[in-house]
Amino acid sequence: MTTVRICVCGDEGTGKSSLIASLVKDVFIPNKIQSVLPQVTIPPTLATPENVTTTIVDTSARPQDRTTLRKEIRKSNVILLVYSDHYSYERVALFWMPYFRSLGVNVPVVLCANKSDLASDGSTAQVVEEEMLPVMAEFREIDSCIRTSAKEHRNVNEVFFLCQKAVTHPIAPLFDYKEGNLKPACVNALKRIFYLSDKDQDGYLNDQEMHDFQVKTFGKPMSQEDLDNIKATVAKATPEADTEKGITLAGFLHLNKMYAEKGRHETIWVILRKYHYTDSLSLEDSFLHPRFEVPEYSSAELSPSGYRFFVDLFLLFDKDSDGGLNDQELSALFAPTPGLPGPWIESSFPLSTVRNEAGHITLQGWLAQWSMTTFLEPKTTLEYLAYLGFEAPNPRDPITAALKVTKARKRRRRPGRVERNVVLCYIVGAPGAGKSALLDAFLNRPFDPLYHPTIKPRRAVNSVELQGGKQCYLILEELGELEPAILDNQAKLDACDLICYAYDSSDPDSFSHIVDIRKRFPQLDELPAIYTALKADKDKTTQRSELQPDAYTSSLNMAAPLHVSVTWNSISELFVALAEAATNPSSAFPKSEEPPPDRTSLYVALGATVCAGLAAFMIWRRSTNSA
Repeated sequence: MTTVRICVCGDEGTGKSSLIASLVKDVFIPNKIQSVLPQVTIPPTLATPENVTTTIVDTSARPQDRTTLRKEIRKSNVILLVYSDHYSYERVALFWMPYFRSLGVNVPVVLCANKSDLASDGSTAQVVEEEMLPVMAEFREIDSCIRTSAKEHRNVNEVFFLCQKAVTHPIAPLFDYKEGNLKPACVNALKRIFYLSDKDQDGYLNDQEMHDFQVKTFGKPMSQEDLDNIKATVAKATPEADTEKGITLAGFLHLNKMYAEKGRHETIWVILRKYHYTDSLSLEDSFLHPRFEVPEYSSAELSPSGYRFFVDLFLLFDKDSDGGLNDQELSALFAPTPGLPGPWIESSFPLSTVRNEAGHITLQGWLAQWSMTTFLEPKTTLEYLAYLGFEAPNPRDPITAALKVTKARKRRRRPGRVERNVVLCYIVGAPGAGKSALLDAFLNRPFDPLYHPTIKPRRAVNSVELQGGKQCYLILEELGELEPAILDNQAKLDACDLICYAYDSSDPDSFSHIVDIRKRFPQLDELPAIYTALKADKDKTTQRSELQPDAYTSSLNMAAPLHVSVTWNSISELFVALAEAATNPSSAFPKSEEPPPDRTSLYVALGATVCAGLAAFMIWRRSTNSA
């Protein structure tokens, strides 16, 4: 529930207290009441139908009460400025409005011409035209104007409703009277709403989309007559548009501009708030960043509805149906967002995932990229789901329904698979070992013989098919110059599912880097690991190490290094091996030193001997008894 604080100002004798009393008592009090009424708080049902509690503060214009007046004006959400004759009207522009500005307050003002029962100098329309509009044009903080009569109880409830609406549905953020146009922030918000409502992305809101928009925003369907009237209005303003196809963006903006010009800005606010916009025309923080906790040893993944949303989004914006999103299609897709997510830019997207021959991200790469984002930064995925208009299959479910939390994996050495579909593998090895080429091969890119040293961490993500046909998303990350810092960070190690120790089998100094790293960071023993000999297409050389790689891994009771080359077609087998080890971590830890002896045959033989002896004893007893 919202509370609106109204400060009633104006010259003495203009009827400020009578207006308040008439609202509260619902009748005019003819007898002289006290000059300044005490503060009044009224519930929503008495003043207006809005779900707003209204606090009304009466004030005095006497010079000796100026300190109290200043305090109350500064505490208010809206000012009701009352005048009742020519003198008090002149004081609006000469004293009151400059006084409000001098206090530095930035609240709307509602201008009220009271005691209209005494006025005999023209109709309401004439008074508005000759008195109110000129002063409103001079002082833009005046939100609206109205004529009232406390004696006849005319427009008493309405004037306080206008005050309330000036706070709950302010016109200032929406419309620029000087320019006669919607303000840029309002236009941007309405553009996003149009985008989300244009489900087929053809640039028009067709009849069905308009009906869906009406139901979502106002909770009731639109009659065909109303829709035809809207189309006719838009056709006059945008004659170049084909209203038979529907309402264009220009037409949609024109409709909302008309609402603002006609004082129906509460209609715009209903639309904006239904789409989670605040008074400052930014999206609600609770909408962009809903609460979503990932427990220790667990991770976040997209749920089936999350994957379905991103699949549909890709197919919708792949306008040329070439299986990839080009720059224009990506730009159109991210139009209702601040642009590409920050982490994507940092990882040089789309270089981090699968692209087609033209360099455009494929559906496989698109889903892999979002899987990686969700794994590493689920809050970023939730933020963009909000921007892009995700709606859960069950309307009551929040945006977090697009994500799920995996079961915590606490004991990696325990046999069995971990229940997660996205895994992270750190590639650790000496500079020049071939780690970057490995990431390129993972993304099906051609081999580049030129050496490019990796300075900052680099990631690559792709889907891998496991044994049995199940797929998982594997994130490979080479750590660059931050390798020591990352390996010394326990939180980073906890997030990692597997270490791939890679060395150049043709470089005699390459393997010693791995030996040194394992000595410096003994905590790495708590992670499953696979050893890989890269550049196996070159001549193998003896490593300058106390133990050769095969002997070294044997001393650890680990599997011997896998010998691979990014120039071989069989390189994909390495990625399968990494994914299998990450999802079945106990298989990538040291084996026990000696397998337990198989005593099954001994037990069988012993059992047979016992049975034979027992049978012989029973036969002997029987023969003895019969004798």
